[in-house]
Amino acid sequence: MRTVEWANGVVRMIDQKALPWEFKTVDLPDYQSVAAAIQDMTVRGAPAIGASAAFGMAIAAQNSPAKTVDGLMSDLQQAAGILKAARPTAVNLAWGVDRMMGCAQSQPYSSPDELRQTLLDEAQRIADEDVEINRAMGANGAVLIQDGITVLHHCNTGALATVDYGTALGVIRAAFEQGKKFHVLLDETRPRLQGARLSAWEMEQLGQSYDIIPDTAAGYYMRKGEVKLILVGADRVAANGDFANKIGTYQVAIMAKEHDIPFYTVSPASTIDFNLPDGDHIPIEERGKDEVLTPYGNPLTPPHFHARNPAFDVTPHRYLSGIITERGIARPPFSESLKRVVAGEQV
Repeated sequence: MRTVEWANGVVRMIDQKALPWEFKTVDLPDYQSVAAAIQDMTVRGAPAIGASAAFGMAIAAQNSPAKTVDGLMSDLQQAAGILKAARPTAVNLAWGVDRMMGCAQSQPYSSPDELRQTLLDEAQRIADEDVEINRAMGANGAVLIQDGITVLHHCNTGALATVDYGTALGVIRAAFEQGKKFHVLLDETRPRLQGARLSAWEMEQLGQSYDIIPDTAAGYYMRKGEVKLILVGADRVAANGDFANKIGTYQVAIMAKEHDIPFYTVSPASTIDFNLPDGDHIPIEERGKDEVLTPYGNPLTPPHFHARNPAFDVTPHRYLSGIITERGIARPPFSESLKRVVAGEQV
């Protein structure tokens, strides 16, 4: 099934907090519960968050008691504010909400029900487009994977991080489906262990050869010469190519540069934010200390110990070999190539 979808009047999601121990879904009956699911990481990954936000706006419209189009628009504005506040770093969240609001404001509607149906159709279109985009990125990036190599991956960027198929893990999936034989090292990705829990689960489902490694072991395998390619995702790409991704990406990029290993991020055009000139302007989410001290309810330290928990870091564009998009692989200078991507041109 898809990571997020519309099902009989509710937003249905795979509960990613339960994986890999249990596969289950949750049905969310209103936009407030969609916002909460985004915030507590029941759903995560930039493209999946964008689609979830779109369905959140659709269910806000469905549930609104408004009898007029103006009244419904007022309710949608309220829902938009709550959904956008759920997580600050992934630009796809605001992108999904803004696209839905743009749809609502794009034409006059004869009735609230007409607007409700239009928004539901638009949310479904966003979800369907995401799958198509991911498959295109997978095909574009798979040319980088050669038989016999080992690929290093950080966090989770597979079907679970998107509506379906994946971004960086989508590239790995595409190469696997082409019959290529290669190995994947998965950073565990503390503190929430998206690599150890989610990426490994996806590799198990696919049948792809992999090993989970401690985050601190990435440099060890690079120095040994095992790693030949590094693929990561992105939650927001600035105009100059700087990008935010799951915490730990920056140090992987630095080590890749030291060992002359090609380092790519895989990012749809919707994740590129030309409102931000560079990575210093990307907001970084700070999450609670319990994720560090008591991951998934398992205490590692006394509860009064101090901790800090940035969810993302920013990697400067100078460490990037390229940005794999649905329109090709953007190369430096990114300020020029990304403009072409956003404009819908092939690169």
